[in-house]
Amino acid sequence: MPLLEVQDLVKVYPLGESVFGGGGRGEIRAVDGVSLQIDRGEALGIVGESGSGKSTLGRLVLRLIEPTSGEIRFAGEDLRQARGARLRQLRRDMQIIFQDPFGSLNPRMRVLDIVAEPLIIHTTLDARRRAERVNELLRAVGLEESAAGRYPHEFSGGQRQRVGIARALALRPRFIVADEPVSALDVSVGAQIVNLLAQLQRELGLTYLFISHSMPLVRYLATRIAVMHRGKVVEIGPAEQVTSVPVHPYTRALLAATPKMSAGN
Repeated sequence: MPLLEVQDLVKVYPLGESVFGGGGRGEIRAVDGVSLQIDRGEALGIVGESGSGKSTLGRLVLRLIEPTSGEIRFAGEDLRQARGARLRQLRRDMQIIFQDPFGSLNPRMRVLDIVAEPLIIHTTLDARRRAERVNELLRAVGLEESAAGRYPHEFSGGQRQRVGIARALALRPRFIVADEPVSALDVSVGAQIVNLLAQLQRELGLTYLFISHSMPLVRYLATRIAVMHRGKVVEIGPAEQVTSVPVHPYTRALLAATPKMSAGN
């Protein structure tokens, strides 16, 4: 059984009255009939240009935003029917790494409190055990334990993203949406973060939905790739197949626009 199943998922945003008069209304179909599944331990890459609907899809599968229609099943359970305590339990298993390591961390909170926040909300661990868990998480993402007493502004962008990853791992989730996690970082730091995500997947058996506009990054991390265009998945398949023998014209255009990397990179 797949860990995540999505069937005919739709998200529609209505438009307001026309500024030119006439009173006409329209809509934006940010996600338009997407169906896919992700097996346990797999990394599915979602690639597409800005506005293709990929980040909206990532938030829909976590129910951070509500779909207009369609089905979402997590470990066989209908996620759209989950409410209250059951939804909170499911969210322990489903976490997100945000795109912006600068805006996603509360600047008034120490790293200890940022990483421990999910533990405070979802567990009964006392302060000592929470601190031990935070130190364990910081080591896992390549940070010193002394980072716990510092504030986000004292870190580089890459270090802040490591803090965000530690927070996402706090509850030992099975599934993580990584929403453009390196797009705000320079290339060398971004490569380190992608390598860290790959290492954590191997060590912890994580399942990823990895969202990016970069085909090389998606190919490196993902087992399979889904290409999104105007809210639809226009091509999906094994990473090697999609990047070497693309079928859809949009996929071919994305690959043609990708900078060629030298053998030394």
